Amino acid sequence: MTKFSSKIVLITGGASGIGKLMGREVLQRGSKLVIWDVDKINLQQTLKEFDEFGEVYGYTVDITNTAWIHEIAKQVKDEIGPVDILINNAGIVFGGYFHENSSENIEKVMNVNAIAPMQPARTFLSGMMERKQGHICNITSSAGLVSNPKMAVYAGSKWAATGWSDSLRLEMKQLKTGVGVTTVTPYYINTGMFDGVKSNIPILDQYKVAKRIIKAIENNRIYLSMPWSMRFVRFSQGLFPIWFYDWFVGRVIGVYKTMDEFKGRKR
Repeated sequence: MTKFSSKIVLITGGASGIGKLMGREVLQRGSKLVIWDVDKINLQQTLKEFDEFGEVYGYTVDITNTAWIHEIAKQVKDEIGPVDILINNAGIVFGGYFHENSSENIEKVMNVNAIAPMQPARTFLSGMMERKQGHICNITSSAGLVSNPKMAVYAGSKWAATGWSDSLRLEMKQLKTGVGVTTVTPYYINTGMFDGVKSNIPILDQYKVAKRIIKAIENNRIYLSMPWSMRFVRFSQGLFPIWFYDWFVGRVIGVYKTMDEFKGRKR
């Protein structure tokens, strides 16, 4: 079991969505919470809301800026202490066919979703390995398992994040570091990030998702896929011919049409 009580927990993108909800969960478990978020206004509002729940700290950070990450990470260690549990939650999405994406959008999505989680993990990992304890939770997506039209860049970023996260888990196990790694691959969540999505599979409730992720960390789970049917994706991809898989997932379940009316979160 991974204990949250008296531990320092850092959540990226923790000022909104499931990041914020997970923050409340860990505070209720007696953790010291550190929030990293690029949105300064949301961050300040969240700090005010959470002040009554426990010890909470907030830092404005652009996680695509490596120098900024290193600077704030040192500040966290000096002012609060070493991070025990890191939850890589921050993410962004741009909808549309691949050829409709600008070069800037492609770089931003790949940087935030695929590269950025590696930098805080690398920064805090050495301390966890020295102490022979710690946990890293990487929230990727079911899009890191399932190809989908009109989200090619997002899916590409999440496939990268999923592969990196589970490879990191194997490395930590092979080296006997005592550091756990959990990879979370949820379906669409009703946080507003995927507003406009139409799905035959029920959209996940953000409150339930946040609770399940924290519980998965506590139980040192390797993978958390939501809903449960996501567990069979890779199995069915290997078992059935691709034409049948495309027909079943695309036509019968309708996954390949889910992004047709995508609007995304209002900015």
